[in-house]
Amino acid sequence: MLVKKHKKARLSPYSKIFFQLGLALALLIIYIAMEWKTVDRNIDEFANANFETEEIIDIPITERIIETKPPPPPPPAPEKIEIVDNTSEIEETVLESTETDQSEAIEIKEVENIEEVVEEEEVDEDVPFAIIEDAPVYPGCKGNKAEKRKCLQEKIKEHVNKYYKTELAGELGLSPGKKKVYVQFKIDKNGEIVDIRARGPHARLEKEAVRVVDKLPKMVPGKQRGRSVGVKYTLPITLVVQEN
Repeated sequence: MLVKKHKKARLSPYSKIFFQLGLALALLIIYIAMEWKTVDRNIDEFANANFETEEIIDIPITERIIETKPPPPPPPAPEKIEIVDNTSEIEETVLESTETDQSEAIEIKEVENIEEVVEEEEVDEDVPFAIIEDAPVYPGCKGNKAEKRKCLQEKIKEHVNKYYKTELAGELGLSPGKKKVYVQFKIDKNGEIVDIRARGPHARLEKEAVRVVDKLPKMVPGKQRGRSVGVKYTLPITLVVQEN
């Protein structure tokens, strides 16, 4: 006998619903299996345990002792005030005034032989040539202050040009060009040339500059506020070294 399928027995429309139900049921079973907890009980682990009586230590209660300072002594008692009757006499201290009256005459004693002391203003011993009031006078220079100052500068330049060995710069083998030697000296209170110092590109040029300046003649010393003072003078000497 052949089994015949009923015409209305069609499961295909419900296949998706059955699939979803089956999937949800499978997920629920897996979740329950993962969350299920099991505890292994092993009583033999405590077989050799030694349960001793807990020792109780009695700790006494301590108190914090705070040192207290003794209270300050009481203030001294006020002095006893004596009450005096209004009828008793009290001595009063009378203060004499030191102010003078216009009617009083003031006697002034005459002072004889009053000496006036004139303080001399200190002047520096050495004064630069640029600020000296009266410049030193070179022998033979005449005129006013400005003319004497200009004459001194010209005479010193003529003296250096006359006695300085200019060929010495070429003999030393210096590079071509202008070479400067700075000479500083002082014209002291007596007009003498002292304290000569030189600075230049070569020691022999410095030595020659000192030699030439030392030959300057004695001059009339410079004056500052009417007093003879030393005057500092700076002289630049320019040498030209030419190519061979």
